[in-house]
Amino acid sequence: MAAEPVTDAHLHLWDLAESPYAWLAGAPTPLRRTVGIDEVRGPLGELGVTRVVLVQADDTAEDTAHLQRTARAIEGGAGAGIMRADVVGWLPLTDPDAVRAALADPQRTDHLVGVRHLVHDDPDPGLLDRPEVARSLDLLAEAGLPLDVPDAFERHMEQVVRVARRHPGLTVVLDHLGKPPLGDDEAMARWRAQLEAIAACPNVVAKVSGLATSGNGDFAAAADLALALFGPERLMIGSDWPIAPQHLDLGSGFAPLLAHVRSWAQADVRALTQGTAARVYRRLGEASSTA
Repeated sequence: MAAEPVTDAHLHLWDLAESPYAWLAGAPTPLRRTVGIDEVRGPLGELGVTRVVLVQADDTAEDTAHLQRTARAIEGGAGAGIMRADVVGWLPLTDPDAVRAALADPQRTDHLVGVRHLVHDDPDPGLLDRPEVARSLDLLAEAGLPLDVPDAFERHMEQVVRVARRHPGLTVVLDHLGKPPLGDDEAMARWRAQLEAIAACPNVVAKVSGLATSGNGDFAAAADLALALFGPERLMIGSDWPIAPQHLDLGSGFAPLLAHVRSWAQADVRALTQGTAARVYRRLGEASSTA
């Protein structure tokens, strides 16, 4: 039986001519350059990927505009077997008036299916708890756009719960299962307790992604736990390319993760690899789908 087509719900592409990407200064040397779809479309096709969600890597309008142009190019044929490309972009969440204006601008919302802010790099550790951000999150909820939370610290796990409870109409997407500290038993116990609290919020969806670069990379038990806590209908899979144990190598992180997920029940696999992303990541005005 042929494998189900896959939506890669977390793919990074960046262009150093478009945005500063200040975090790259501390990144491994192979990542400190422009990375584009031409480098990964072949390997994605080999894994059955037919849709990609391009996820912002800089808190700038320029980075998001670059991803939107790239998404259009992919759908125009630059992505080979990729039929659809969407964007989780950045909006200035601390300025709700600017968010409102952006959501009313077709150019700013083109191919946009979600919003993300690099909270782990923000100098304000309490950004997600600020009242002006709360007003912006209400606007996202009204528009039907989810909020992705890229968490690098335990405090962000706690903030996910507060945001989800404060905004029951907002879909919150926990990237990379909260980066479990794989191999550290004491830290993993805290992570599990926090993940259980997050999974208890029905409006939170989690990404099984980026796990090969978490702790010692032994991700199987963490992925299985996520399935038990969230259920397949609240999980998506993503590559987190080009971040991988071997940078820019889809086979060193995403391929084994996808192989593990494909060992689950067929209905669960279909939800993780297609259905949840089809339901959660929708363009403005696009009808909900469970395909």
